Amino acid sequence: MKLSIVILNYNVRYFLELCLKSVQAAVLNIDAEIIVIDNYSEDDSCNMVKTLFPNIKLIKNKENFGFSKGNNIGVSQAKGEYVCILNPDTVVAEDTFTKLLSFAQNKEKLGVIGCKLINGVGEFLPESKRNVPYIGAAFKKSIGSSKDYYANHLNENESGKVDVLVGAFMFMKRDLYNEVGGFDEDYFMYGEDIDLSYKVLKSGYNNYYFSDTTIIHFKGESTLRDKYYARRFYGAMQIFYKKHFKKNIFFDMLVWIGIRLVYVFRKTPVKKTKTIEKYVLIANQINEKLKFALENEVTLKSDLKNIQEHTEVIFDAKGLGYKRIIEMVGDGVKNKHVTYKILPENSNFILGSDDAISRGEVVVLE
Repeated sequence: MKLSIVILNYNVRYFLELCLKSVQAAVLNIDAEIIVIDNYSEDDSCNMVKTLFPNIKLIKNKENFGFSKGNNIGVSQAKGEYVCILNPDTVVAEDTFTKLLSFAQNKEKLGVIGCKLINGVGEFLPESKRNVPYIGAAFKKSIGSSKDYYANHLNENESGKVDVLVGAFMFMKRDLYNEVGGFDEDYFMYGEDIDLSYKVLKSGYNNYYFSDTTIIHFKGESTLRDKYYARRFYGAMQIFYKKHFKKNIFFDMLVWIGIRLVYVFRKTPVKKTKTIEKYVLIANQINEKLKFALENEVTLKSDLKNIQEHTEVIFDAKGLGYKRIIEMVGDGVKNKHVTYKILPENSNFILGSDDAISRGEVVVLE
């Protein structure tokens, strides 16, 4: 088998359904398997997978083991030559994995490959490519300067070697994953992707950012971005420093102070309210259920030309395909008053995310 896609889920049933439909479309011509690990979700994620995706391997954990252990359980069941760690709040293009397999084929000492990530309104996510967070870069990031934290030697549309990739999408050979011990289970959430990337580098392999495929990462779905996020994130950084760098009292004190300052002074993000004056459906034909559920007029269009402010654009995946949707979101109107949602094929809901700090929105079409 060529490829195993491992998706760890926790309480994001609708986003998982959209993700799985996009992944299925992306592996049609690949000898691949999809593995879903559920970390004891309280919603009906597992029933949805069993009902709609009976051929997908489902692993139901009896408790929430966290990101590292959950993914390690999934990879332990994988059979592919390559493995892709994928968040459930993502949408991949139909040719994402084909392109990655081609890119990986002739690389010597291949480590981890990441790709270009955009959020739900088409903004590039800089964590798609990062540097090792040495103390100077991490401290600068904690006070608002991320120049040294992200891999700015490459622009977002330029492929090349980088140090660190993001856990929402990590593509690598399964043997290498096992060679370096997979994700370190000392991390419950955050930091494990930095740790894995760094272990791969220290083992003599090269990590790559691959810009020729783009995926949507709705971000705020897998974890809410409140002020406790800062505490968890910088706590994970403290684990990373203790594991990989020589112990130094001054160094430890600086990290300790930095973590606590960030936690104290970081403001809890506030989700912005939005006003929708118009709905636009990008599709071949109007959807009557959609009109009824939104209780509003829905205009049918074929593209994003002349989209006005305070418009919510809905993409019909059945007619467009996921690659086209991703392209349209990425190339679309970068305007805080224009938002996007996706209607998956053969589904009764639309969903999207307007920012990176809070839960996305799901509208069930009843």
